[in-house]
Amino acid sequence: MADFGINEMLDMQRTLQEKYKNKWEGISPEVGKNKLLWMIGEAGEVIDIIKKHGDQAACEQSELREHLVEELADVLMYFNDVLLCYGITSDELKRSYTDKFRRNMTRW
Repeated sequence: MADFGINEMLDMQRTLQEKYKNKWEGISPEVGKNKLLWMIGEAGEVIDIIKKHGDQAACEQSELREHLVEELADVLMYFNDVLLCYGITSDELKRSYTDKFRRNMTRW
């Protein structure tokens, strides 16, 4: 399977947003904080899986792992919505991520 990049995810989120534009709250800076809150809720679901079933089970039990990965996909979907809300491009994200990586590599 080929790498799955941020641009592909953003395109998919744009398609979803267009399809449900009359049902969902949309994409704009004004709703960015709501998307962040939904993302945190989804991250909580990921944590619940691990708390309830344990680290090893989340890695080894295929059905549980599938559920874990699905919830992580939900986190990424809201993450991409946040990027869209604030007009953050993949280039901006890459630049910032790379800069942060370099700083972290020299911390300790």
